Amino acid sequence: MDDKFAMDGRVAVITGGGTGIGRASALVLAERGADIVLAGRREEPLKTTAREIEALGRRALTVPTDVTSAEECQALVDAAVGEFGRLDVLMNNAGGGETKSLMKWTDEEWHQVLDLNLSSAWYLSRAAARPMIAQGRGSIVNISSGASLLAMPQAAIYGAAKAGLNNLTGSMAAAWTRKGVRVNCIACGAVRTPGLEADAARQGFDIDMIGQTNGSGRIADPEEIGYGVLFFASDASSYCSGQTLYIHGGPGPAGV
Repeated sequence: MDDKFAMDGRVAVITGGGTGIGRASALVLAERGADIVLAGRREEPLKTTAREIEALGRRALTVPTDVTSAEECQALVDAAVGEFGRLDVLMNNAGGGETKSLMKWTDEEWHQVLDLNLSSAWYLSRAAARPMIAQGRGSIVNISSGASLLAMPQAAIYGAAKAGLNNLTGSMAAAWTRKGVRVNCIACGAVRTPGLEADAARQGFDIDMIGQTNGSGRIADPEEIGYGVLFFASDASSYCSGQTLYIHGGPGPAGV
């Protein structure tokens, strides 16, 4: 059964790969044999993660990328295929957004949050699907959020963008699964990431208190999402496409 999770000889592109869920997922995939292409806005965290991947005996390529630019997304895919000759996995992980009340958001911020969390996956998935379809196989894994499934006024734009990503996952799966490209999504509950920690510091709340609302009584460590990514990226999920898996520690006392 372990062979179904093997990633030997495969190449994965991971956006937001320098920190948090992206870094953890990169290491999980590399531990199982994948070579990794890391993308993100800041080069130094990408290089740090690349060194960790190389210490595992795998190859790593860093490509600083603004994922809100269709041109840079295409350049990222071109760099991956140019370096490794193939592309097997795309993890659309880059994203994020502040929390504040509805009336405080500007129109410019609306577009920024949608571009980062939804448009980026649209640009990259279309670019990555071309070489995947040409080689007859591939897996796209989108990282969504529990905010896409709940009414959360403080995260309204972010939640709307991630809800769009859930739906886009199904549409892309319907278009590409018969061509060998599976598309799935993970909606994450609260995860201990630098982004959440920074938002907690701005808002003045303890992130560990968030975990008290779910069945596990805690928030997730990034690698716990990484193992979900491994499932969708590997042959273990060969009969699974168009799905959104909610990883959130289980229903709490309120049933959500």
